[in-house]
Order: sequence, then structure tokens, then C-alpha cells
Amino acid sequence: MVARKRALRERSADARAPWHGAIVGSDGAQGLLFLDERSWEVHQALRVGERPLYDLSKRAFDAAFALTLLVMTLPVSLVAALLVRLSSPGPILFRQVRCGHEGQPFTCYKFRTMVDGASHLREVLRPLNEVDGPVFKMRNDPRITRVGRWLRRLSIDELPQLINVLRGEMSVVGPRPPLPEEVEEYGPREWRRLAVKPGLTCLWQVSGRSLIGFDEWMALDLAYVERRGFWYDVQLVLRTVPAVFTGRGAL
Repeated sequence: MVARKRALRERSADARAPWHGAIVGSDGAQGLLFLDERSWEVHQALRVGERPLYDLSKRAFDAAFALTLLVMTLPVSLVAALLVRLSSPGPILFRQVRCGHEGQPFTCYKFRTMVDGASHLREVLRPLNEVDGPVFKMRNDPRITRVGRWLRRLSIDELPQLINVLRGEMSVVGPRPPLPEEVEEYGPREWRRLAVKPGLTCLWQVSGRSLIGFDEWMALDLAYVERRGFWYDVQLVLRTVPAVFTGRGAL
């Protein structure tokens, strides 16, 4: 009879998949210990077929693309950093905990586009939310600075996320990383978008961004999870260029 021992994992309070630990056999095989039916459903949602060649090529592309773009956009980043510093008090970079692959929390970087301490005003403004689902977006969000509005329109505020890509926390192409409080409201369907690494761009970015409702947004992300591939990623990167310059759907 195979002896088993329970190895409980330490759970993050903000964002982890809802199972507690693992069951490890004496032969080294490991299986997850589920607490309830929802835990099992989420685990099933996160299962995607292994594609080792694609994963390797995607990581190589991510590293090369992020490093190249960081160097090419360095003058733009320096100007953006200066404008953020001069336009309003507060740090140049905005650091925020987001949920990555399988709900693992990581620190996401952006140029600050809102007044310092804007996150504390979110609940006050929640009744004015203009999108459905657990996300919060406003077209004329009073927390956004004048410089920040232009940085957002041209997606310059997201250039620091290239650091997240180099660190392996994000990919160039993948669903946008959600906030922990948004993930808390996810069902198994929404959890499936976390089966892959979050990215800088995806179908949602090139299809209208904030002009799209939450259910359609999730459907686009799930479509990417099923269809993902190296040349499909390249196609989405190319489609992102006109989407950025037109600013369609940017808030």
C-alpha cells in the first residue's frame, strides 16, 4: 500500500487557486487535494494541453521582443517618466499586485497615470462604473491626470510591463492580468483565462478594449487560450500596432 503524506501549501491571501495542498505518493507522484467541487472545477479549467515547442519559442520571443522594445523606447520612457514626475506629486512607477499564471500574484509595473493614492478612491467611484462584470472602468475617471490620459491613450503607460515580461511573469501576448479582487468573483469559466501567462496584448486589445462587455471580453480570452500558437501570437502583435495608434477603446 502506497504511503501518502499531506503537504499543505501556504496560500496567498490575495490570489491563489482555491485548493489547499497536495497529496504526494512515495514514488514522487503528486496530485492535488481539493476542498470542494468548485476547487475541482477550477483545476479542470486551468488544464491546457502541453506544447513544449511552443512554450520554448514563446519564451524566446518574449525575451527578445521585450529587450529590443525596452531599448528602442528608452527615450520615450524617459520623457514619460519626466512628465509624470512634473505633472503631479507621487512616484513615477505605479506598482500593483496582479494575478498571473494559475492565479499566482506578482507585482505589475506601469507609469503612474492617476493621482497618488487613487486606489483608495475606487470604492467611492464604484457607483459610476461604466462596464459590467467585476472590473471597474470610467471614461472620465477624475483620478486620471492630464498627462496620464495621453499615456493611456497611446499605451505608453504599459511600457514598464516589459520588465514583467523579461522576468517571466508576463508574456507579450496573453490575457490582461486581473486584480485579486476581480479573480475572487471568477467562476471556473473565467479562471480558464489564467491557464496561460497574462500578456501585454491579446484579442481584447485589438478588438475594441473597453468598448467590449465583460462576457465578450472573457470569450475572446478563452478563444485565445484554445487557439494560441507562435504565428497567431505574431499576428496579434502586428494587429496591436494600429490599435495602439488609433487608441480605440482606451480609457
